[in-house]
Amino acid sequence: MESLEMFCQKRGCLYGFIVLLIFTLSFTWYSIEVPPWHPTFLSSCKMEIPNKASLLHDLKEVKLQRMLYEKPNAVKPPRTDVLMMTPWFAPIVWNSTYDINILNAQFHQRGVRIGLTVFAIKKYVVFIKTFIETAEKFFMVGHKVNYYIFTDRVEEVRQHNFTLSEGRQLVILGVPAYKRWQEVSMRRMEMIHNQTYERFANEIDYLVCVDVDMRFSDDVGVEILSDLFGTFHPSYYGAPRTHYTYERRPESAACIPEDEGDFYYAGGFFGGNVVEVFKLTHFCHNAMLSDTAKNIEARWHDESYLNNYFVYHKPTKILSPEYLWDNNFAVPEILKRRRFVAVPKNHNEIRN
Repeated sequence: MESLEMFCQKRGCLYGFIVLLIFTLSFTWYSIEVPPWHPTFLSSCKMEIPNKASLLHDLKEVKLQRMLYEKPNAVKPPRTDVLMMTPWFAPIVWNSTYDINILNAQFHQRGVRIGLTVFAIKKYVVFIKTFIETAEKFFMVGHKVNYYIFTDRVEEVRQHNFTLSEGRQLVILGVPAYKRWQEVSMRRMEMIHNQTYERFANEIDYLVCVDVDMRFSDDVGVEILSDLFGTFHPSYYGAPRTHYTYERRPESAACIPEDEGDFYYAGGFFGGNVVEVFKLTHFCHNAMLSDTAKNIEARWHDESYLNNYFVYHKPTKILSPEYLWDNNFAVPEILKRRRFVAVPKNHNEIRN
C-alpha cells in the first residue's frame, strides 16, 4: 500500500513537471520575433511551387470602350443556311457570324502576337513573294505578326527584302531539303514541333500554320483564333463521312475507323495557342515515326495524322471553306467570301 502511494506521488510530480515544461516552452516561443512569411521564399527552393494567388494579381482587365454596333438577336441566328456550331459547342466561322470590330478591340487589349508559319522548300520558294505581299494586305491587319519562313534557300528568300507594317517581322529558319515532296510534307509537323519548343513559346501567343502556295484575297483576322482550330477541306465540307479520305488501315497510327470522324480537315490551315499546337505536332510527329518503323506512309501524309488528332482532340473552333479555297471549284451559294485561295500551278512540275 505504501509503495502504491509513493508511486502516485512520483507520478503526480512527473505530470506537474511536464505541464511546467510545456508552459515554459510556449512562453518562450511566443516571445521570439519571427519575420513574417512571404511567398518569395519559394523562389529560393530548387522545386518552385507555382503561387496561383500571385498569378491572379497580374491578370489584366479586358474592358471594351463604348462601341456602336447592331444589336444581336437572341432568337434569330445571323445565318440559317450553314452549320454554325458543332455538337461539342465549337463555333464554325462563316461570314456574317461575328463582329470583327469587337474582336479586334478584345485582342488589341490583350496585346497578342500571332505567328504564321509556311514552308518554302525547293521550288516552292517561288510562292513566297505573293504569299507575304498578300498577307500584308489581308492577314491580321493591325496586329503584331511574326512570319516564320522554313526554307532550304535562305539567301533567295532574303533577297526579296520585304517591307512590313509596324509590329510585324519576318524570321527565316533554315531547314534541310528532302528528296521527296511527301517527306517534306510529313516533316513539317516535326519542324513546327521543334521550333515551338525552342522558340515560338517565348515569342508568340498563337500560331497559324498554312501552305505557301496560296494567296490571301480577303480579310483573315483574329476571328480565327482559338485554343485549337482546324479548317474544312474545300473538297469534303458537305460530303458524307464515307467519302472522307481518312487513313483506314488499322495498323496505321493515323487510322480512323469507318464509323468515326466528324469532318475532313485540311492540312493546309490549322493552329491555336502555342501549347495546343505543340501537343498536336508532338502527336503527329510521333505517330509518323511509329508508322515509319512499320514501313507505313499514311494516305495523305501529315493531313492524315491531323485528321486523326482532331477526331480524339476536338478543335475549339472550325474555319469554313472561306478560309481555304480553290477557284477551280464551282462556287456554292453558301460561300460569300474567298479569303485564302490556291495559286494556279503545275503540281508535278513544282513537286519534282
